[in-house]
Amino acid sequence: MTPDNALVVFQGKKIRRTWHNEEWYFSVVDVCEVLTDSVDAGAYWRKLKQRLTEEGSEVVTFCHGLKLTAADGKKYKTDCSNTENIFRIIQSIPSKKAEPFKRWLAKVGYERIREIENPELAQERAKEYYKLKGYPKDWIDKRVRGIAVRQELTDEWDQRGIEEQKDYAILTNEISKATFGVPIKRHKQIKGLDPEFKNQNLRDHMTDLELIFTMLGEASTTEIARTGDAQGFLENRDAARKGGKIAGGARQKLEKETGRPVVSSDNYLEITGKVISLRSNISSYDSEIEKLENNSKSKDQKKN
Repeated sequence: MTPDNALVVFQGKKIRRTWHNEEWYFSVVDVCEVLTDSVDAGAYWRKLKQRLTEEGSEVVTFCHGLKLTAADGKKYKTDCSNTENIFRIIQSIPSKKAEPFKRWLAKVGYERIREIENPELAQERAKEYYKLKGYPKDWIDKRVRGIAVRQELTDEWDQRGIEEQKDYAILTNEISKATFGVPIKRHKQIKGLDPEFKNQNLRDHMTDLELIFTMLGEASTTEIARTGDAQGFLENRDAARKGGKIAGGARQKLEKETGRPVVSSDNYLEITGKVISLRSNISSYDSEIEKLENNSKSKDQKKN
């Protein structure tokens, strides 16, 4: 299993992280922003880093410049540290949030390591999330399987030269158009969702059949890209169109046989509109689900 980059949430604020050298590395700037509520966390970290260096602290030495996705959707090298070194940095930041943050950080790191060692734990966490939301069991099983299929595809894209968030979005839309005959934006409109409202995840409103055909299109794309050794955007776009066409052909055959369209106006707004209190171990899973649907390498700031 290739570990994915992710956004995690502490007290409503997002912290970027990436898997490096078999452990999580967190954005130091994001941590500074969470603990200080600074309007310019980057400047805060630069001053703190300078002070620590002048004091002869080794903390800065253990920071690594790793690529993380910024607000503009592009990846930039950002100072990151593992859990142990983040603890050291926290000691230099006067904040009432320090102790609860350290407890949260230790929990986040431990849970993810367990999930890397046993992928079934991540699936169970997703199932629990949707169960608490009120989704039916049969739907949950398909949704969770679809997340795994999606992760495999985005991991494949990452290995084949796809890095920009906009490229992931374009490729995903190509699969969707070929699979369902409509682009993602139109699919959302059919379901009564707001295409501009990023918190409305289309897949959380799909019917069982829509989920199944989505999986077929993405699994087919993965296999075509892999066997054809697709490299770069253009070759992967071709693979995406072919993969979606396979699913689209199957959809058309079913529609001809049943006389009913697969693309449905049915949605789960009555469920996703609920405000529920999740246990701490899944309280940040909204952002994780969102991320998994867009890009398994930090792919979460982009919504289809």
